[in-house]
Amino acid sequence: MARVVVDVMLKPEILDPQGQAVQRALPRLGFEGIEGVRQGKRFELEVAEPVTDGALARIHELAEKFLANTVIENFTVRVEESAERGAGAAA
Repeated sequence: MARVVVDVMLKPEILDPQGQAVQRALPRLGFEGIEGVRQGKRFELEVAEPVTDGALARIHELAEKFLANTVIENFTVRVEESAERGAGAAA
């Protein structure tokens, strides 16, 4: 089984009030030096078959039609390597 990740972000010219709220809160929480925050969405799709070029094209179509509002959002589609699956959110 393969994992395909679709990341959706607001286009740079679109106001991001949620990201701005996070950015304003960071200094109060002791996190200095962050000049910008943009909030987005991540979708992880578990694919039963090997991810071929055709499968990626279908997932790209799915993202364009269903997961992202392409008027105000950009998205990327990528296959996540199996070694990354076991990794946690270590920094």
